[in-house]
Amino acid sequence: MVFKNSKIIKYFALFIFLIFNINGVSTSNSVKLNYIKKEIETKKEKKLSTPKYPAELTIEVSNKLDSVFKRFNKRHDFHGSVLVAKNGKLIFSNHYGYANFSKKLKLDNNSTFQLASVSKQFTAASILILFERGLLKLDDKVSKYYPDFPYEEVTIRHLLNHTSGLPQYFWLAEHEWKKDIPPVNSEMMDMISEYKVLRYFKPGSRFDYSNTGYFVLASLVEKISNKSYKDFVEKNIFTPLDMNNTYVYRFKQDEIDENQLYGYRLYKGWRHIKITGTVNDAITGDKNVYSTVDDLFKWINGLNSGKIISKNILNQMYSKGETKYGKKVPYGFGFRINDKEAEKVIYHYGKWNGFSTSIKQYTDSDITIITLEHSNYRSMNHLNETVKNIVIENFNEKEIL
Repeated sequence: MVFKNSKIIKYFALFIFLIFNINGVSTSNSVKLNYIKKEIETKKEKKLSTPKYPAELTIEVSNKLDSVFKRFNKRHDFHGSVLVAKNGKLIFSNHYGYANFSKKLKLDNNSTFQLASVSKQFTAASILILFERGLLKLDDKVSKYYPDFPYEEVTIRHLLNHTSGLPQYFWLAEHEWKKDIPPVNSEMMDMISEYKVLRYFKPGSRFDYSNTGYFVLASLVEKISNKSYKDFVEKNIFTPLDMNNTYVYRFKQDEIDENQLYGYRLYKGWRHIKITGTVNDAITGDKNVYSTVDDLFKWINGLNSGKIISKNILNQMYSKGETKYGKKVPYGFGFRINDKEAEKVIYHYGKWNGFSTSIKQYTDSDITIITLEHSNYRSMNHLNETVKNIVIENFNEKEIL
């Protein structure tokens, strides 16, 4: 990735500068250079540190979680990474199974997973960043920025809450796109304006989960910021949070990262078949962010601590939207909201091309579970509930304190 390489080049250049100039500087300048070098190293250490409980305090819960995931791997073909935290501090993190089945390469800290619909929270956050900068209003109509957009009454808020009624763009891509290279956002926006596919319902009248809505939101980010979606999220989210293994990838448009995983499907109960990209896989906003569990932990902690958007806007992000009739919908801005159970849960699942992903925050118990998998695992909700119960039963922070 260019981003990763630029950091390597920066520190290498500083090292070369020090080597070639150290003999030609005064003692005073030498001290200054050493001070600068120490400052850089200190900042690197601070940025790379992850808040976590001491290992000796998490032995019991870690052993139980490790045993469960080994069983998931062996019995249920789970090949993925998991991270569990409480009160914003790491309890457990590990990887199970293969990154590459044919080469028998194991998953590791650098293996990057397609987040699928978990990507939507970065799109929502990007819109909210622009909102806080005064560059848009949530009740602006999309047609304000795209005059040829055929659904005149659809607002940004409708898109965020999945109440827009927009038809799925997949149909257009699969039936009307004639080129070998899959379309990017700007090309799909042109197709939407050209074909004017019938909407599902009047905007704001009801909830209907929409990938189209979030690709349109990413297109708005590009239009308003005058940057690609890829560049915007890197500059405004990934880089500030030190998410060095997170990036946007568009099929046949961008270079494949060396640690980027493919999704797999199980054939005849034993053979893993690699799943390749489709005509829908160069569209961003609804999917196509790649990341690791460690980076997503940085994301959740950064988001919740106000490093990306203000706490007031975060509360809106984590609150249910509503229809124009006042009926609540089970979605905020980029997150699903479930407040019907014993405790409020803020979460999102993703499923695409063999990848199964999940970020789940249990608000009362303050437990966060991040799971990324790439062999078409189908029991993510059961997995999360199992992990949560293990943490509650085997990790008592009051006893630790």
